[in-house]
Amino acid sequence: MKAEKKRTKIEMVLMALVMLSIVRQFFLGNYHNMFLGILTLILFSIPKLIERKLGVSIPAGLQAVILIFIFCAEILGEIHAFYVKISIWDTMLHTTNGFLMAAIGFALIDIFNRSEKFSIKMSPYFVAFVAFCFSMTVGVLWEFFEFSMDWFFQLDMQKDWILPTISSVKLNPEGANVPVKVAVESLVVNGQEWNLGGYLDVGIVDTMKDLMVNFVGAVVFSIVGVLYLKQRGKGKLAASLIPQVNGKAKE
Repeated sequence: MKAEKKRTKIEMVLMALVMLSIVRQFFLGNYHNMFLGILTLILFSIPKLIERKLGVSIPAGLQAVILIFIFCAEILGEIHAFYVKISIWDTMLHTTNGFLMAAIGFALIDIFNRSEKFSIKMSPYFVAFVAFCFSMTVGVLWEFFEFSMDWFFQLDMQKDWILPTISSVKLNPEGANVPVKVAVESLVVNGQEWNLGGYLDVGIVDTMKDLMVNFVGAVVFSIVGVLYLKQRGKGKLAASLIPQVNGKAKE
């Protein structure tokens, strides 16, 4: 009950902040950001919708993390440009996403594993492995989405990185398959020189960084999940993050 009250307070505060942001963006004439705020309110309703449609009970702790994650990604990240202002903002969110997706994947497999309709019973390690794969798959699909938005709509969701050096076989004067390392001091685009202190990498480093931190988040939760299954009911942290089948679904 205490956890549920805290989740309710967090939800009310976040919804109030989102509403204020929507009103502010309306008066600023920034309708794109205003609709992002409306989208955020819609996303806030997803946990409750999942509970009703799938017959599961999402713990208050997990719901709170999901709500905070959505708020940080849409309101702070997109509207207030935290992705640009805070260099590690995107990294933190992708790490959290890896953790959350592993929790969701873990719950789905665990629910099937405990159901009497399925004769196959999976070990805790296999359940954790499937949860890890689920999280990584979602991470890859999101990177596909970012690339598609950049390619077709030029949104720059895959943020560029400045690399002081590059190593490439294309720069080998002998044409050999031996990479040549070159320090990049300036960059020329359409005849204009940019003193960025390196080469402008378009998305590759950002994508790999996102997948690596997603990997970290997925591994962390997979370990938590294994401990939870081996000591079911005793792990308070995992129990507060893993959805459970409610009474109606069990029947």
